[in-house]
Amino acid sequence: MLGAIIGDIVGSVYEFDNIKTKDFPLFREDSRITDDTVCTVAVADIILNHKDPVETLVYWCRKYPGMGYGDRFVKWFDLPWQEPYNSFGNGAAMRVSPVALLAKTLDEALANADRVTEITHNHPEGIKGARATVHAIYLAKLGVAAQDIRSTITLNYGYDLSRSVDDIRDDYSFYESCQKTVPQALTCALEASGFEDAIRNAISIGGDSDTIGAIAGALAEARFGIPPEIGAQATRYLLPDMRAVTERMYAAAGK
Repeated sequence: MLGAIIGDIVGSVYEFDNIKTKDFPLFREDSRITDDTVCTVAVADIILNHKDPVETLVYWCRKYPGMGYGDRFVKWFDLPWQEPYNSFGNGAAMRVSPVALLAKTLDEALANADRVTEITHNHPEGIKGARATVHAIYLAKLGVAAQDIRSTITLNYGYDLSRSVDDIRDDYSFYESCQKTVPQALTCALEASGFEDAIRNAISIGGDSDTIGAIAGALAEARFGIPPEIGAQATRYLLPDMRAVTERMYAAAGK
């Protein structure tokens, strides 16, 4: 979860000002949390405290408006009632990492991925993007090798994970769909030599940098853990209620 938050914070300043290099400061004066962090905390709250997914996501997003939410998502949580809107956007995958951290079995992880995703992103590609992200994180949590994770995700979800980060970087543009974000973000983490390298890979390909960073950062956390100094710096960006949920979640996960 904190890996996703770090990816969000680092990518926040590059989302609309892409860079195609791995040479950049991880944290800048204008770095910030965005909707990716708010929604990730909301999902953690749902799973940790057995809360209603719709009510809880609406609560957190209304509490923290103006964080860069997509237009359709804003309409969803602003209405007096909520119905899924057939989205296949990458918001399905960027918020789902707490599910994998707290699940005791893969079946539980995938079922909870569906539960927190289908309330908005009920398009098959939205469901698939969240499931693939959770599946990859869960396998990494068990210590499964990167190449085996690649093979499993390709077999089960049809994503092409064969391209290298360098190949992706050459022609990658801004996309907001799961189809054109999740495979690239997972590749950034699976090719990485460490947590920080995964974040740098994710930002360097361009595109929707905060969300790519969040997805890659979540998987990288499961693979490598988070360097204490990076984790401590990122935690300073969290507001007290967000920090409290994060701390309770790691305590529940035995971290």
